Amino acid sequence: MQLDPRASAAGVRLVSHELLASTNTEALALARGGERGPLWVTAGRQSAGRGRRGRTWTSAPGNLFASLLLTEPAAPEHWPELSFVAALAIHDAIADLAPTVRPQLAIKWPNDLLLAGAKFAGILTEGEGVGTVVVGIGINCSSHPSDTDYPATNLAAAGVNVSAEAAFSELSAKMMGRLAQWNRGEHFATIRTDWLSRAAGLGGQISVRLPERELTGCFETVDEVGRLVLVEPEGTRYAIAAGDVVQLHWSRLVPPI
Repeated sequence: MQLDPRASAAGVRLVSHELLASTNTEALALARGGERGPLWVTAGRQSAGRGRRGRTWTSAPGNLFASLLLTEPAAPEHWPELSFVAALAIHDAIADLAPTVRPQLAIKWPNDLLLAGAKFAGILTEGEGVGTVVVGIGINCSSHPSDTDYPATNLAAAGVNVSAEAAFSELSAKMMGRLAQWNRGEHFATIRTDWLSRAAGLGGQISVRLPERELTGCFETVDEVGRLVLVEPEGTRYAIAAGDVVQLHWSRLVPPI
């Protein structure tokens, strides 16, 4: 793996491994040992990759597994916004590397990237203490699991010839650009606007699975702190901070950008 020269010039560093249990776990361990970000940790494969809520992230060789360690990137209340920042950076990178599939790209709240309606990338943001944040990113470049709750795909299956190395290099530059736009949380409003223009299912009917129940209604917007605003048919409005979008209205899946 190699950083894009634009990332290197901004002071970003990289540690690459052939095998790790988890790039997020390694990045957090480095932070405990005194490392400071911005530092990328990548692996050719993971033996214990994980997603949100403790789910397993299948980590076959040929796909991208990368985590960005950030030190005191913003006040802790802004850390959840980094999933939106990273989602835009992934969208930017793939749209530039494979412009023919740009119309098929969309972002699924809160932290997945879709290609023609199927998930090909995910984000896991983890904070520790008062100053350490790790943004973990997985991109299915050459393969994808079949036993998933939500349909999955990979770039190669869609005819996109983008290697993990190429995806990482471009991502390392796009991430720095989106972090600069975010500006330690001061400009999340602009990140939110850009995110909404790429949001899957916006304005259509969706179902969101919560720990205690499932809600179905219109995906109205994402509010100023990143919560999904869902309006049930009878008019009840919910601002959802955490959940899984398990169904999207297909006609509104891909935004018109």
